[in-house]
Amino acid sequence: MFRASALLAFSLLAVVHGQQVGTNVPEVHPMLPSQKCTTGGGCVAQNTAIVLDSNWRWLHTTTGFTNCYTGNLWDATLCPDPVTCAKNCALDGADYAATYGITTSGNALTLKFVTGANVGSRVYLMATDTTYQMFKLLNQEFTFDVDMSNLPCGLNGALYLTEMDADGGMSKFPNNKAGAKYGTGYCDAQCPHDLKFINGEANILGWAPSANDANSGSGQYGTCCNEMDIWEANVNAAAYTPHPCSVVGQTRCSGTACGDGANRYGGVCDKDGCDFNSFRMGNQAFLGKGLPVDTSQKFTVVTQFITSTNTSTGALTEIRRLYVQGGKVIPNSVANVAGIPAVNSITDAFCTAQKKTFGDTNSFGTKGGLAAMGKALQQGMVLSMSVWDDHAASMLWLDSAYPTTSPATNPGVARGPCATTSGTPANVESQSPGASVTFSNIRFGDIGSTFTGTTTGGGGGGTTVPPPPKTTTTTSKATGPTGGGGTVPQWGQCGGIGWNGGTVCVSPYTCHVSNPYYSQCY
Repeated sequence: MFRASALLAFSLLAVVHGQQVGTNVPEVHPMLPSQKCTTGGGCVAQNTAIVLDSNWRWLHTTTGFTNCYTGNLWDATLCPDPVTCAKNCALDGADYAATYGITTSGNALTLKFVTGANVGSRVYLMATDTTYQMFKLLNQEFTFDVDMSNLPCGLNGALYLTEMDADGGMSKFPNNKAGAKYGTGYCDAQCPHDLKFINGEANILGWAPSANDANSGSGQYGTCCNEMDIWEANVNAAAYTPHPCSVVGQTRCSGTACGDGANRYGGVCDKDGCDFNSFRMGNQAFLGKGLPVDTSQKFTVVTQFITSTNTSTGALTEIRRLYVQGGKVIPNSVANVAGIPAVNSITDAFCTAQKKTFGDTNSFGTKGGLAAMGKALQQGMVLSMSVWDDHAASMLWLDSAYPTTSPATNPGVARGPCATTSGTPANVESQSPGASVTFSNIRFGDIGSTFTGTTTGGGGGGTTVPPPPKTTTTTSKATGPTGGGGTVPQWGQCGGIGWNGGTVCVSPYTCHVSNPYYSQCY
């Protein structure tokens, strides 16, 4: 996520999180089933659930109900130092719907923006009651449906991966008694300082209340890790962005390593990332209300992580994006900016050209680029889903002209159609409290196994992208489309075991093998 400062400035409920476990409210994780797919076997239902991030939870004494943190201040008696605070304070279970506006229905998750005194939320996907689902996505694709028609300027419905520990850091840090069951251990490439507990200790040293958020502040420490933003969006704009870091796994930072303020590019993580935002990349009529990707309706987002060897052990070389809406596969828009190749995916070459053309610092390259991002995806990352407003930059970096000190006509400044006066949190919270985002139908697995649709291209007419096999509780044999010959348009299937459709791609595309069961034209 690109932000103007390292502070991840979420608006929180007046009481937040600690490292012991309270007993006032039972913690029951809402179920959110997902699907793991293979081209040769089918899609298998996963009994996954969600957990609320610990930063939103009620924090009180272990022996009673006195708040350890109120507004944006700590109780000095209960929290005289980081370790004592962690021992004195407990976080409790959550009433997901009533307090936080978080609901699930079948395979759909809805995050409401304002519910009572609560603003925004962040949840993680769970594999078990005590561990996060770990996603290892090299030579894989990740697919989900999204409805963001009720998400205006200044808001962000985000779905992304971070290099958190599977148990929330519980095994590494003895003071953390809550673990993943209570949503602990968050980190991202912004090295946020607003986390109340990091590495099992209260982040009270140097704590400074936020000047523009009555419920937030920042401490001496930040918490850093690799971050893959699969989706950051509202009804007006969208971006996907890898953020590599030079550290491995969740890492507490202080001082220079955090990359704060004027030292933004001196820290351990690439805070800017290398983003592909269609509006910013020169196609301002691709994604939005009534446009080819129509954000007034639900659609499917497909992200493919391509490696140098088309295996899970190869180096990450490309991140591709497809959309599916109304039964049609829509390739990502092609960059239309002088100085940047006319491509529609993220590669190191694209990122280098983008940074040079936009006059941006290439922190992405110096922090290891796609290779570094690929190592994190190989080790496993945790899925986060959130809705939030931006106290640092009013979300202008996503949906408006940013930075506001540069002319909007300069390359890379225009990122969306929203006004530069939009997105102020006080206004967004008062004018759009009922805003929401719904993520649903999460699937992950082999390239080509998680989505279906028809794509059109020059010369060869339409071709059918093979559907993912029907979801089962046991593995079943996939069936591919039948039919003969014909040229295959860009992004269409052109080969694989059991495939008897077209094998010749329309010019200038060629057929690339993704795995034994699926080849694709690009």
